[in-house]
Amino acid sequence: MNTPQLQRTVFLLLLAAVSIAFLWVLAPLWGAVFWAVLMAILFHPLFDALCRRLKGRRNAAALLTLLAFLLIVVLPATLLIGALVNEAAALVDRMRDGQIDFRAYAQQIMAALPKWLTDVMKRLDLVDVQSVMDRFSDGFIKAGQMLTGRALALGQNALMLAVNVAIMLYLMFFFLRDGRQLAALISDTVPMSRAQTRYLMRKFATVGRATVKGNVVVAVVQGMLGGLAFWALGVHGAVLWGVVMAVLSLLPAVGASLVWGPVAIYLLATGSVWQGAGLAAWGMLVIGMIDNALRPVLVGKDTKLPDYLILLTTIGGLSLFGLSGFVAGPVIAALFMAAWALFRHANGRVLADHEEDPGADAAQEDEDPQAAADGGAPQAETQPQEGEKEAPADSAPDSAA
Repeated sequence: MNTPQLQRTVFLLLLAAVSIAFLWVLAPLWGAVFWAVLMAILFHPLFDALCRRLKGRRNAAALLTLLAFLLIVVLPATLLIGALVNEAAALVDRMRDGQIDFRAYAQQIMAALPKWLTDVMKRLDLVDVQSVMDRFSDGFIKAGQMLTGRALALGQNALMLAVNVAIMLYLMFFFLRDGRQLAALISDTVPMSRAQTRYLMRKFATVGRATVKGNVVVAVVQGMLGGLAFWALGVHGAVLWGVVMAVLSLLPAVGASLVWGPVAIYLLATGSVWQGAGLAAWGMLVIGMIDNALRPVLVGKDTKLPDYLILLTTIGGLSLFGLSGFVAGPVIAALFMAAWALFRHANGRVLADHEEDPGADAAQEDEDPQAAADGGAPQAETQPQEGEKEAPADSAPDSAA
């Protein structure tokens, strides 16, 4: 029988199938789409200012915003990638010629250990000194090969990178221009209360903006300071190691010290005491303090995530999604916590209603949709009034795209 229930079931199955197929088609380009959303959120205040200055001409404002994005982000990144590839190629040539020997560096560090320490290690048979030397050298060699290989692969895949950037710019234009309409469409379409939908969209925008703005700026500053120190000390590949420190700076707590720390130890172990002590002091007092000075100003308490959760989700995001994971990981964690907070609040309200009236219908919770977002969405507590169809768009700059 072609009953309404059967028709609804078939329609829902069809809706799920085409939605999965749509996401499957977009999967190869998810990075371009993800970064287009984030950059549209980040540059939306500039777009709004230009739109007001141009008296509502949204196309022109979007184009000027894209031009600013090209000058501020894309052009410096292109120059940096070119310098990084050149440094990596030069580092590979030095390794092949024997000018850089990581095994010799490891042996020098082990040889510089105090005799009493090596004697104690041998006497207690806690560790084989030679095996430690081999592990150090193998680790240095593999790390150097991996970093140079990734840098060279980045240069070889320049065409695919250019295609992704072009797609990102194309999408970013429409996300800037039509962000409010897209946000309103999502808010009206998702089968959730409007308050919950707007709260989750706002949470995504807040965490994404804070992560990009805070982590990227801190990473760039720390990478520049670390590369400058390496250049002053005459370390080969200062640009390459500066970029590595910038990437590692995305990891809270450890960050750039994973690069400058071993170099400082090597300098101290090989007799360059002043250079090693200076690098250690520079790393701890300048590079290390940048995070404490800039991150609270740029990020503030917008993310509302514990440091340990940011660390875990950043590492997990990087392993799953590549470089985009340093944003995707914390964003997923924030949405996870926000969704469970909404569920806990809504469930608690239903239990309270039943305690007051055991015969109450749980469906009555939908009469006040804002109640589900009370706990963490102050801006989503106000029930949209009749005629305020554009109300969901208030968060569009933050969740647009």
